[in-house]
Amino acid sequence: MFSGSIPALVTPFDDQGGHVGGAFNEAKFRDFVEWQISEGSTALVACGTTGEAATMPKDEHFHVVRVCVDQARGRVPVIAGAGSNDTIVAIENLKAAQEAGADAALMVPPYYNRPSQEGIALHFAELAKNAPLPIVLYNVPGRTVTDIQPSTLIRIVKAAPHVFVGVKDASGALPRVSHHRAALGPDFCQLSGNDDLALAFNAMGGVGCISVTANVAPRLCAEFQAACAAGDMARALELHDRLFPLHEAMFTDASPGPVKYALSRIMPHFPQGVRLPMTWPSEASRAQVDAALAHAGLI
Repeated sequence: MFSGSIPALVTPFDDQGGHVGGAFNEAKFRDFVEWQISEGSTALVACGTTGEAATMPKDEHFHVVRVCVDQARGRVPVIAGAGSNDTIVAIENLKAAQEAGADAALMVPPYYNRPSQEGIALHFAELAKNAPLPIVLYNVPGRTVTDIQPSTLIRIVKAAPHVFVGVKDASGALPRVSHHRAALGPDFCQLSGNDDLALAFNAMGGVGCISVTANVAPRLCAEFQAACAAGDMARALELHDRLFPLHEAMFTDASPGPVKYALSRIMPHFPQGVRLPMTWPSEASRAQVDAALAHAGLI
């Protein structure tokens, strides 16, 4: 259902001083969405981790999703971040994502609670009962402290394949691509959640990446994914090498600080606000971002 380069969009917040994020800047966000589409992004994720969804009240969260959908105008699909560690809230978020016009929802397993694998499976089974739109599972143990093991993911998908259409896998465990492919077939959409592993992930059967770097280098990321899809691994490796320092630089400080700094370097009027507890990146991080942007030919 999804493939190619899919940016996990940052959310522009006005700078209230010291880069502390203020109000959502809708005009800049619309411009940003337009740029992403023109540069070749194949879908958009609104209000994911990189979009600072954890700092947004529900009304604002799904307003941002609505704006993204409105600006995209059906040219590319929009995936709404909608996960929660409360199953009842997650169900409500799915309905809100559907009402906002999203094409699918990106759903993490319950975080903080640390449920068992059985609890994870039952959480998603409950979501599937009346799911109003397709779900892309999002496994990111480094943030959730909850890992959807391959056997659990396979169980979840097989129970409701019409609902669970894909996975954003940020576990860093590449063998899982093969485990999932063997059990669920090539039509189950596997998307890397790690830019730096996207080349290997695609070589093992993945079809794209939900990307942080694509915020900053959407055309290069789209060209990289197109080369992978065409089987042109020499070109894909060339682009990977060009982008690799940028992949690493995006996490030299708490994300999305480095991403927003990078955008301020290539788009001088991009709002610099980040909402606490996220902060503007350190001087060392900014220097590494600058070097990576230069390496990629973006500045």
